[in-house]
Amino acid sequence: MNQKRLFIASCLALLVTAITFAIRARIESVFTDDYGLTAEQVGRAFGPAFWGFAVAMFAGGYFIDIVKTKSIIWAAFTMHLVGIVLLLMAKSYTSLFVANVFIGLGNGSVEAACNPLVTTLFPDKKTKMLNRFHVWFPGGIVIGSLLAALVMDQLNLPWQVLVGLLFIPLAIYGFLFFGQNIPETERVTTGVTYKEMMRNVGAPITITLAVIFMILVATTPAIADAVTSSYSLPVIIVGIIAIAIIIEGRMVNKITLLFPFIFFCMLLTASTELGTTQWINALLADNGIHPMIILAVVTGLMAVGRFFAGGLIHRLATPGVLLGSAVFSVAGLLLLSIASGPVMTVVSAAVFAVGVCYFWPTMIGVASEYVPKSGALGMSILGGAGFVATSMVLPIMGKSIETAGPQITLRNMSILPIILVFAFTILYMLVKKKKEA
Repeated sequence: MNQKRLFIASCLALLVTAITFAIRARIESVFTDDYGLTAEQVGRAFGPAFWGFAVAMFAGGYFIDIVKTKSIIWAAFTMHLVGIVLLLMAKSYTSLFVANVFIGLGNGSVEAACNPLVTTLFPDKKTKMLNRFHVWFPGGIVIGSLLAALVMDQLNLPWQVLVGLLFIPLAIYGFLFFGQNIPETERVTTGVTYKEMMRNVGAPITITLAVIFMILVATTPAIADAVTSSYSLPVIIVGIIAIAIIIEGRMVNKITLLFPFIFFCMLLTASTELGTTQWINALLADNGIHPMIILAVVTGLMAVGRFFAGGLIHRLATPGVLLGSAVFSVAGLLLLSIASGPVMTVVSAAVFAVGVCYFWPTMIGVASEYVPKSGALGMSILGGAGFVATSMVLPIMGKSIETAGPQITLRNMSILPIILVFAFTILYMLVKKKKEA
């Protein structure tokens, strides 16, 4: 087993995933200006990039140990290849939608396979190497943004040239994985049964049904309108889900509810990070500096922070890192809500970047470290749920920006990391108590 080669291949696969996000942001106007699609049609055609990601992660989590890690990796490569080819030929709503279905499924398959692969490759430093692996998501967005500006804005080349550049990292990661001995997941190598993995998720049936319901809300306007028709209905739904999780986890599976608690936190961390960055253009359009520069600052700092996460995790432990991240996220969002000039905006964005920097990989690391028997399924559930939560919060933020304005929206978004400050304080105490026991 070539540990270094497999890790580099995984990073390049995630790089392809990240660049697709940057490319979509740049070619959005092409389909409205050149092909006559409305902004709503383009938004719906881009939707599979999010829910397809979640579907692939859930499917991968449930079946990776049955079909083997190697099969999920090559499924990701194939779907990436087909998706890129279809995107190059897309000129209508349907063709753009189908292309994003394949790309979304490919992106989700990368995470479903490579997160557990990284923890298997580095069993003694899981969270550190997961942060190193996830450097390539913000890093890829920076690279993709720079490539988009160079190819389309500076060289005035067709958008197909920009999309075609994806074939380069795709071919390299395919070559690096080809012929390699790819190990099975940590669950398999340590002898944990599939049934035990399901049990350690706490309430796998309830959590899966909850995420399916979230996907329906995110993709079906009629269901979304029905759910948000009153203030009490969402609270009632959340209450029913919480009760079902307690019944399934404590009464049926007779196990700690630590994983469902981490799952709840993941919904908030992902929404804080991805919701804000996806709306960065509308939120900061009037702050005297190009929003794409702010996005580059945020994602650039995130990449650097994740690369050097090892020392911080060693000193503070993963719950401590998450608690500090939540505090910085609150401060960053509140500062952005009052920022009025270029300098203040950049400083506020930097504080926010430090806050959200460690959220995603460290949340997956917490599950891998403290609920290790949840295996690949646990990591996939967290990643998939994070993207579904983002797809739900995006329209809510959009409506808030239109009605209340960017400043109020940013201030309201700070409620999510405020909740996380309390949640991660509880997690810190739970982990400390568990270690002492």
